[in-house]
Amino acid sequence: MKHYQKVILFLIVNFAALGIGGFLQDPGPMGAWYQNLNKAPWTPPGWVFGAAWTLIMVCFSFFMDFLTEHENQKKLIALFSVQFVLNVIWNPIFFSHHLMGVALIVIISLTLLVAYFAFAYIKELKIKALLIVPYFIWLCIACSLNIYALLNN
Repeated sequence: MKHYQKVILFLIVNFAALGIGGFLQDPGPMGAWYQNLNKAPWTPPGWVFGAAWTLIMVCFSFFMDFLTEHENQKKLIALFSVQFVLNVIWNPIFFSHHLMGVALIVIISLTLLVAYFAFAYIKELKIKALLIVPYFIWLCIACSLNIYALLNN
């Protein structure tokens, strides 16, 4: 498979994860439950989430494309699949089921997995490994928001 085909495939799968998670979170951040939460003072405005996730998924798709040139495909697909599932399930766990503690476990697990991607493959990818940094930073912010919500509601 050519590079551009892999990037397109990763883009489709990554944005599908966002779409599925969004669908499963109904009513999500627009619902009364979330609107009435005591949220962290550093909670970004709603539009930032869409912009951030767009950037993250584009960068992550290129990261995964580059990584497929260096890593065992079975291991990589397994790690990517776990990432996909964790990314998707956080939304309904938090927004639909209001299980903030379980959601925190999920988001911390996802953050650790993304950190693994960043650090385990830095030798192979060199500067290209920076493509995963936006994902990691955003997940650290998301963890802090989840922790704040859990502790203050």
